[in-house]
Amino acid sequence: MTIRILLVDDQALFREGLHTLLSVHDDLEVVGEAGNGQEAIDAVDKLAPDVVLMDLRMPVLNGVAATRQITESTANSRVIVLTTFDDDEYVFDGLRAGAVGYLLKDVPSAKLVEAIRATARGESFLEPSVAAKVVAEFSRMSGSQTAVSQQNLVEPLSERELEILGVLATGASNREIANELFITEGTVKNHVTNILGKLGVRDRTQAALKAKDMGLI
Repeated sequence: MTIRILLVDDQALFREGLHTLLSVHDDLEVVGEAGNGQEAIDAVDKLAPDVVLMDLRMPVLNGVAATRQITESTANSRVIVLTTFDDDEYVFDGLRAGAVGYLLKDVPSAKLVEAIRATARGESFLEPSVAAKVVAEFSRMSGSQTAVSQQNLVEPLSERELEILGVLATGASNREIANELFITEGTVKNHVTNILGKLGVRDRTQAALKAKDMGLI
């Protein structure tokens, strides 16, 4: 199956570089480009890409607003934020807006391709090298809030699910979680599905953020 990709960034040279990088992979096809959030929304409606690589700081309409509109629409497109963590205060808003993951703009090409393929499979992708920073920053932002007890969940997480959730929040893939906990990848997948259901979230990124907010990790 060919994965259809939309590139959204206000820097034409950066888009051209991404286009060239991704075009060497037979299973990836860049079907369009956009220079701002409004163009991205219009392109999603017209082109129905599988994956959108979304910058956040753009003119006309920023990436956070565009991501929110895309994820709240009937489109099946999934958004990956592609940004510079250290100087982009909108990254957490991007995740909350519905992005299924994010990457730094200096990410190795192999990691970018891995993230795109994982996203197309319905998974989420938190880059391991920055996942800890995300959790730490989210903790700082929500530190004044009272942690919500797990008892407020309709169905509490089991000890194994909490264990898996803790590793998942570091950005680990199902395979990496399985290797660390000495269980099968299929078992991890089943547990992750249960975790998402119990937390009432759509993907792994949202699960990590909500778990931190609730004081579960």
